Order: sequence, then structure tokens, then C-alpha cells
Amino acid sequence: MQEKDGAAAPEGPNGDEERHRAKMIKRKAVQDAEVAGKTILEKALLIVHTGPGKGKSTAAFGLLLRALGHGWPVGVVQFIKGAWDTGERRALERFTDLVSWHTMGEGFTWETQDRERDRATARAAWAKACELMARPEVRLIVLDELNIALRYDYLPLDEVLAAFAARRSDLHVVVTGRNAKPELLAAADLVTEMSLVKHPFAAGVRAQAGIEF
Repeated sequence: MQEKDGAAAPEGPNGDEERHRAKMIKRKAVQDAEVAGKTILEKALLIVHTGPGKGKSTAAFGLLLRALGHGWPVGVVQFIKGAWDTGERRALERFTDLVSWHTMGEGFTWETQDRERDRATARAAWAKACELMARPEVRLIVLDELNIALRYDYLPLDEVLAAFAARRSDLHVVVTGRNAKPELLAAADLVTEMSLVKHPFAAGVRAQAGIEF
């Protein structure tokens, strides 16, 4: 039997359970105190998903699905993307009463190979995004691959940041795409960077329906 602080520590399965219970009691007390210290009950968030890893758009659509579960009207504007018929679009368009979906891109920039055309497409997508942000009933908007449009300077960054700052107090915005601008990261409330550890494409596996699109 081991001694700790002058008291005998129980051994065996029952002792393990008691130690675990004591540890969880302390952890709960710390967690409860931390939660009690948070005084802001609700805040519309600017959320950014970036990084070289897979899952940025996937996570955004998972969040959108959660919002739908609460009955929120939501919007999606896809920048750059446009060539593929995706599973998420098929699935979410079934919620015709709650989802406003707009695929505005024409495909990856190396496919179009036309900078001015890409700029015009990005401007049209941004106009649609501003239209959705102005709708009072919409609670969450996913701006998919907006980071790519900003990276290539297809849109004025200052204009985008100003629109986010001026949005309604109950509107959450999710921005996805690699290489998010530092200014956007600074303005965001929540930033997640997806890191690439391993990807099947490197092993010769092409993008698969139901996994990548």
C-alpha cells in the first residue's frame, strides 16, 4: 500500500475507481469555474477554416447541418468551385425551405486560365454573398473557398472585411480555403487550421465521390 501525503492510497480496482472519481471531481470544478467566467451568452461569429489539409469545406458543411437541425435558414456561396456535382450540394438542396445554395465559380483557377474572367466570377459571387448577408432571416452563411479569391486578389480585402464587420449581430459567417489572409485571421473569432499529415492523392488515389465531392 502506497503512502501519499500521510494517507494510505487504496489499491486494486476500487482504488482506481476512487482515484478516477476524485480526478474528475477536480476537473469538473475547474471546468465549471471557467464556464461561469464567460459572460457573453451569444455572439455572431466570423469563422475561418484554412490550412493545407483536407476537411475545411467538410467541416463548414457539418456546421451548416447543425444549424439546420436548429431550424436556421442558411446560405452557401461557392467561390472558385463549380465544375463538380457534389454530394453536399445534393443533400443540402433537399432543405429547400431553409437552404439558399449558390455555386458561382467555374472551376479551379488553373482550369479557367483567365484572370479577368475569374475576377468577374468572384465579383458576382461576392455580390450574391452580400445579398444573402442582407437577408434578415439568414442566420449562417458559408463562403466556400473565399480565401482563394482573396489570395489571388480577385476581390478587395478591405471591402470584404468591412462587410463582415458591418454584418447583422445575429449572422454567423464561415469562410473556407487555403492561405487565409492574415488580416482575415485577425478579424475572425474562430480560426481552425487543417494540417496535412497524409492524403491518398499522394499515393495515386483520385478524388472519390462521397469522400472528396
